[in-house]
Amino acid sequence: MRTFDELVSEADRADVTGWGFDWLDGRASEERPPWGYARLLAGRLRTVRSALDLDTGGGEVLAEMPELPARMCATEGWAPNAERARALLGPRGVDVVVLDDESPLPFPDASFELVTSRHPVRPDWAEIARVLTPGGRYLAQHVGPASAFELIEYLLGPLPEQRAGRDPRQESADAEAAGLAVVDLRTAGCRMEFLDIGAVVFILRKCVWWVPDFSVARYRDRLQSLDLEIRERGPFVAHSTRHLIEARR
Repeated sequence: MRTFDELVSEADRADVTGWGFDWLDGRASEERPPWGYARLLAGRLRTVRSALDLDTGGGEVLAEMPELPARMCATEGWAPNAERARALLGPRGVDVVVLDDESPLPFPDASFELVTSRHPVRPDWAEIARVLTPGGRYLAQHVGPASAFELIEYLLGPLPEQRAGRDPRQESADAEAAGLAVVDLRTAGCRMEFLDIGAVVFILRKCVWWVPDFSVARYRDRLQSLDLEIRERGPFVAHSTRHLIEARR
């Protein structure tokens, strides 16, 4: 294995825009939830005439879809990702809108038969219900509670309050309170493995909300300790949590 400085320097220079993880091939792995979100999404998009994808990232998930409805819109809060999504999805007629987390959706009431998202930042249930047509559906894969916290707490220490967030039961209750009927809720825990410290640095740079003040310089001592553990004991193991939620207006 290359030295700590070589691995960290390479990861610190890597491009982390968009929502692709090809850079981690052979360096990290994550199990996928059993329901197959991309397959479910492709099936639903074939059956509607209008759809909205929230927090689309660089548009990578929609770009995989073999068919898109006649009206397809997407939102993204980070401008570099939105530009990538426009380049990727614009040729297929997708309207990509830059939108921060606090703003209402810039669409009239009852605009879409389907609203989707893979790993939304913070679902605004009232807005989702507002833009859905009567009988329309919300289908999404959310990040669950304490996801990847083995790694996050390795750097930050215990975070008991944060571990309680993103509870699927609470999200389901919030959706119901906004006027949606939850028709499906499934949960999964998935094993993650990081084979070298470069993979750790890359994921922390990409998923900036995990350790919001992350930089190699600031966390160098902890990164060096983790690098030594990986060299002596093998891959660092964490667990992601996911839930699939479907709701009907």
